[in-house]
Amino acid sequence: MRKAAALQLALLLLAALLLAACSTLNAVGALLGNQVSFTQPQLQQSLNRNFPRQYDRLGGLVSLTLMNPRLSIPTGSNRLRLDFDVGLGALGSDSTQPRGRFALTSALRFDPATRGLHLQEPAIEHVDLAALGGVMNTTSRQLLNSWLADYAREEPVYRLDNSLLDRIGTRRIGSTEIRSGLVVVHLGD
Repeated sequence: MRKAAALQLALLLLAALLLAACSTLNAVGALLGNQVSFTQPQLQQSLNRNFPRQYDRLGGLVSLTLMNPRLSIPTGSNRLRLDFDVGLGALGSDSTQPRGRFALTSALRFDPATRGLHLQEPAIEHVDLAALGGVMNTTSRQLLNSWLADYAREEPVYRLDNSLLDRIGTRRIGSTEIRSGLVVVHLGD
């Protein structure tokens, strides 16, 4: 009876080791193949490190603070969704307290200069600013669009780390797509 229990335990340990080896092989295989995938939690963690962000316009007369980013990849969508809390201040009033929300959707692109994934063709989907009666006025729309253009151009949503870039080596990073709840970066030769 003891031999049977010991044999079962040995088989269970062997199965666990094989599963661990297979999962490692799959991760290396994806990297050695033609793509690298990123999950929503990986992107969210990167965003959490970079917010809140404050932007001043008109010589500091108007300020916009974006905070509490929430990233999701809607099922069946080829775009991700970002929701932010917004603080809006004018004439020196505090913009660090949430006074509304806005949401955008976007594809992603790789920028070799920043070694990061940037918004591509972002579109504002929803804005709710109670101070403005729940709708955007010209000033708030200009602030959001200005921020969105600057952010998409200069700030990555996710920056590839050095260890990943070292493992990719001399392979070219090609197109980026969002599919099946993942961000997929295609690699070339």
